[in-house]
Amino acid sequence: MREAQSMSPAGRRIVAAAEELFYDRGITAVGVDLIAEHSGVTKRTLYNQFGSKDHLVAAYLDERDRRWRSLVLAAVGACGDPVETVTAPFDALRIWSESNTRGCAFINALAELPDPAHPAYRIAAGQKLWLLDLFEELATAAGCPNPALLAARLLTLHEGALATQPLPLDTLSVSIDLARALVRAGAPGPDEAATGDGPDVRATDTA
Repeated sequence: MREAQSMSPAGRRIVAAAEELFYDRGITAVGVDLIAEHSGVTKRTLYNQFGSKDHLVAAYLDERDRRWRSLVLAAVGACGDPVETVTAPFDALRIWSESNTRGCAFINALAELPDPAHPAYRIAAGQKLWLLDLFEELATAAGCPNPALLAARLLTLHEGALATQPLPLDTLSVSIDLARALVRAGAPGPDEAATGDGPDVRATDTA
């Protein structure tokens, strides 16, 4: 996937128009003619830039993924306490959700494009796997027992908040409270952190 800075001005306009249309109306419902019209280019220019609609969808998701990861890593970097850092991606999600009110573009894309061979599928699935790995990395650094299991639980809460976002319910706040409770229940206390001791992993080893 080409880097955003390597795109031509026309390419950036096309991706911006595609993002607005795909996110608001759905990927399969939007054709390249409409994207070309909204971006002020010819359809030929669109194909010259991206080759196909499938690759344009991938470029759209790639650009969102780049912005999302940057926001998450900024939230992680701004948190000084290792235990609180484990749930920093939820803080990023609250900020992200302020301007993205139609749910998760990656979940939506996976629902519309279930074929793993589609070039956008790898990006959408990769975004989720990246967050899972990040949760595990942060949990490990915080000394939480069974970080892989904790990461899976945190990702489930995170994705549940995203999936229910269109409902008139503040499920994000509920998910954040549950996530913090999970982390605090397993994280070592000050004395345990100093000695390297922590809760018995076996006590949290059930799904």
